Amino acid sequence: MNAMRVEPRTFWILLLCVTVLAPHPAAAQPVDARGLPSFYAPEPDLRAYVDEALGRSPGVHEALARYRGALETVPQVRALSDPMLTFTQAIRSVETRVGPQLNTFMLTQALPWFGTLGLREQVAVEAAAAGYHRYVAAQRDVIANVKRAYYDLAYVDTAIAVTEQEQSLLEHYEQLAQTRFSTGQGLQQGVIRLQVEITKIINRLDMLGQQRETLAARLNTLRDQAPEVPIPAIARPVLPEVELDLEELYELGHRHRPELNAGAALIERGERAVALARNASRPNFTAGVGYQNVGGRRDPAGRLAPPPDNGKNPLTVSVGMTIPLWTGKYRASVEETTEELMAQRYGYAAARNTMEFDVRDAVTKLQTLRDQMALFEQVLIPQTEEALRATEAAYETAQLGVLDLLDGERMRLDVRLINARYSADYLVTLAGLERAIGTTVPQVRRP
Repeated sequence: MNAMRVEPRTFWILLLCVTVLAPHPAAAQPVDARGLPSFYAPEPDLRAYVDEALGRSPGVHEALARYRGALETVPQVRALSDPMLTFTQAIRSVETRVGPQLNTFMLTQALPWFGTLGLREQVAVEAAAAGYHRYVAAQRDVIANVKRAYYDLAYVDTAIAVTEQEQSLLEHYEQLAQTRFSTGQGLQQGVIRLQVEITKIINRLDMLGQQRETLAARLNTLRDQAPEVPIPAIARPVLPEVELDLEELYELGHRHRPELNAGAALIERGERAVALARNASRPNFTAGVGYQNVGGRRDPAGRLAPPPDNGKNPLTVSVGMTIPLWTGKYRASVEETTEELMAQRYGYAAARNTMEFDVRDAVTKLQTLRDQMALFEQVLIPQTEEALRATEAAYETAQLGVLDLLDGERMRLDVRLINARYSADYLVTLAGLERAIGTTVPQVRRP
């Protein structure tokens, strides 16, 4: 479970490799000063959790290993095939004017059609570039998942704190009701109703505690840690002010979303693959040199009058080429790669549509949540606080009963919890928007 951490230096080396090998604009990815993908996380503990998850995630390391493996394909495909050395030994030597031919050495080299090696290299480069962007997508998935788990856990911690405050307030009301009952100013029914409400609050705290254990285990799993590792309580995160300009977000998504960049690389690869398939219908060449071992004349006539070049070993040069006679298979190969290219283009269009939908959906949710939070914080929370204070004053003077007090307390608790949930949902949706565009969401520009 303990995977090796990706050091920033290693990341920069890999980024330099893919930038050199795949210089199209889609190769650029936003990174921070440490060489990790840029993301919004002002909280130090959240940034630490994300860094740990990126360094230990098996999924990220799997994608990185596949990318490294794809890079190693490049020097393989751009090299010529190994030359062939053959040796032929004559069982019955052929007598010639200058002596018998004993054996022959031949060295041959296969040579593909012009430009074939370059096309093979470009196909492998683009495949490696797509692997790099899949690696970035795996990192982006980890970042988004960690942030979602963190913000959900922050909500539960806020809910626990708010509920505990309400428990303390109810216990204060219970003591007040006990005092009124003991002095004959109140009824025992009011004490019992408050005790029932306190029991409900304790039950709610138990349920929140169970939710916290589940969310903490989820966050630990994303960090490649044991589920039971303790997670300290999380303070309520600060909500950022972000720009929600759709056109700007679409543009950022077109440039930075890893799936789109991987799709662009695969389209480039497909175009090169089609050209490579067309080259397969052209002849390949062979070039070779040969050396024949010739024995000298040992017959009486040869010894008496040796011919010119007696026993001289000849050196030969040969060239050849393949004849692409079976054209059907070459046409099929071109059709296959063309269809694959069309599939990649459709895949890119689908990824683009998904990105634009995700962005639009997130922006709509963020705008709605922002309006809801403004309504709660500016209107509902102050109103419920004021209403509860008025109810408390009326209860202390026996103008209202315990049921009115409980109604005011429940209303305040519900409003505070809903607002906390809206805040967490806002941050979770913002993490999804960051994942959708592949970079941080632009902050509000101050004049």
